[in-house]
Amino acid sequence: MQLTQYTDFGLRVLIALAVSPGERSTVSEVSRAYGISRHHLVKVVGRLAELGYVETLRGKGGGMRLARRPQQIRIGDIVRGMEAELGVVECLEADGGSCVVSPACRLKSIMHDATGKFLAELDAYTLAEVLKSRLPLTRLLGIPIRIESGRA
Repeated sequence: MQLTQYTDFGLRVLIALAVSPGERSTVSEVSRAYGISRHHLVKVVGRLAELGYVETLRGKGGGMRLARRPQQIRIGDIVRGMEAELGVVECLEADGGSCVVSPACRLKSIMHDATGKFLAELDAYTLAEVLKSRLPLTRLLGIPIRIESGRA
């Protein structure tokens, strides 16, 4: 299974925000840190805000920050929310696709089960677990953080 670039960018935004929890970052800062188009990230951040993962504040002094603690954000939930279609084969798409053998083929149920197991595995992890190496992440991203009682 391959996730879309949109979902990948969403995960990256959440990682960037989680390395300095409670502090605001701008889309431009995250865009520069990853070398990703600001235009693309604006759309991604909008979706993350709709899903309740990010709080945004417009205007001078604005920015974005996590709306929940990293321990409360499951990777599987992010993927479900960001991916428009999780159909790894045409017959799993919302419209059912146009495969002529679909009514007699077991591939659909096999792929459906596999997708469910993939998402269940992602559900076992939270954003906090992605941040086990928080200090190296902040250095690589070039995002300044406050180190709270040695918890980098």
